[in-house]
Amino acid sequence: MTAAALTALSVMSLLSLGYLTQDWTSPNQVEPPNHPRPHIIFIMTDDQGFNDIGYHNRDIHTPTLDKLAAEGVKLENYYIQPICTPSRSQFITGRYQIHTGLQHSIIRSRQPSCLPFDLRTLPQRLQEAGYATHMVGKWHLGFYKRDCLPTRRGFHTYFGSLTGSVDYYTYKSCDGPGICGYDLHEGERVAWGQGGRYSTHLYAQRVRKILAAHDPSSQPLFIFLSFQAVHTPLQSPREYIYPYRQMGNVFRRKYAGMVSVVDEAVRNVTYALRKYGYYKNSVIIFSTDNGGQPLFGGSNWPLRGRKGTYWEGGVRGIGFVHSPLLRRRKRVSKALVHITDWYPTLVGLAGGNASRMDGLDGYDMWETISSGKESPRLEILHNIDPLYNAARHGSLKNGYGIWNTAVQAAVRVGDWKLLTGNPGYGDWIPPQMLGNFPESWWNLERHTEAKKSLWLFNVADDPYERYDLAERRPDVVKQLLARLAFHNRTAVPVRYPAEDPRADPRRNGGAWVPWEGDEENWEAFYLRKRKVKKQKRKFCKMKSFFRRLNFRMMSNRI
Repeated sequence: MTAAALTALSVMSLLSLGYLTQDWTSPNQVEPPNHPRPHIIFIMTDDQGFNDIGYHNRDIHTPTLDKLAAEGVKLENYYIQPICTPSRSQFITGRYQIHTGLQHSIIRSRQPSCLPFDLRTLPQRLQEAGYATHMVGKWHLGFYKRDCLPTRRGFHTYFGSLTGSVDYYTYKSCDGPGICGYDLHEGERVAWGQGGRYSTHLYAQRVRKILAAHDPSSQPLFIFLSFQAVHTPLQSPREYIYPYRQMGNVFRRKYAGMVSVVDEAVRNVTYALRKYGYYKNSVIIFSTDNGGQPLFGGSNWPLRGRKGTYWEGGVRGIGFVHSPLLRRRKRVSKALVHITDWYPTLVGLAGGNASRMDGLDGYDMWETISSGKESPRLEILHNIDPLYNAARHGSLKNGYGIWNTAVQAAVRVGDWKLLTGNPGYGDWIPPQMLGNFPESWWNLERHTEAKKSLWLFNVADDPYERYDLAERRPDVVKQLLARLAFHNRTAVPVRYPAEDPRADPRRNGGAWVPWEGDEENWEAFYLRKRKVKKQKRKFCKMKSFFRRLNFRMMSNRI
């Protein structure tokens, strides 16, 4: 079938199903806001599952998040990506990962890769609109060159970790056996000497300092608070784990304690917004970056699948907006929203014009979120990953000659969702509260399907993806396969380079830092504290060691 025929089939089929009520090829039209440019606080958590917040699960104690969501707008049809880098890249560029080359996996610490340099990021657009921009927390968008760093991609200040996972107390990050280094940065320098301070507390404290030092009446503020919580390793101060002592599952108990620390941190940040005069003209957005990992305490129940998969448990996220500027508050929105939509939405709130930005895959959702108007989004391309392990039983023939179903891909159009290839671990995993249960108990609802490479669900009627309609509705299957073929023709080549041995922290002063680029003196980049303080630092390290040892002993008891 020719490309033109595929496109014609795709568009005409979608029209016949009533999905397209407007010109889907036209750019988003953004009207200037009728209020002063608001202060924007975007809070992102890492690996927090759909069932890991109080208003979805009473066993998790999140009074602050519950109250903020209840008084704002809960986004109950909100989608992110199944793993870290893709979600963060789509948030900060407003583009699907097939349009940034990041459609396969994450950016690993030793890979010479980062966000494409030719893309204007969200904070860069907000800087152009007159905003002061700050980022605190996890970056995970590459750092092999200095030009990849947050301070070169639109943030006036940065404080946080560049890699995907670090120890919450020591800030040690490993990318394979023996490939470990320190990863906490202040601007473009390594922030030595912070060991022993729990990262969630440290990041919330930094945001409060930013708010205290800034004049809210002189310049609008954008803060991206990107917690590493609740990603592994499962570490939390003991006092937050204690309220969950009745939970038999040790992983779940520690994980829940980490969620409670995040809740307290958000409470402290919102208190500072009120104290320093930001709140009345502020927009607070809360979002997870991907689904939870049940094997390490997270829960997406009753959704199917987990982090790293294209089942709903991997891509349907927790999200809400809290703001005095919302026209209709205290409600639940079922409008279709995707993480790419924050880019044009926030640029529009800042007074910018997203219609002048070519290549965006996001839509301005402010009227949908604030006033309850119909969502302009009718479709989500979850991803097309040509490098992922091909499904053994997939083929172009199984895809009606339209699409090779061996390729891992997923798309949602209207209420329909199509998956091809290997979508990932597809069980329904209920919350496990008993300790030392048999391994097979994880698979209480294990669902294996031999020789399968294509699924179709109506996620409005069946959000738990229990009833595959692919054989009953081949007409819809063909239409969504044609959408995948259409999107694939717009994809750029995958950027997934081999690991570079020069990235090893042992070659760079013991820290994860950029290792390729200009002729600057990198010694200044990772320079440690002066020798005068060496004795003191050694004592602090011993103190920190015994503190961590005591923490692990006590945590295992509860």
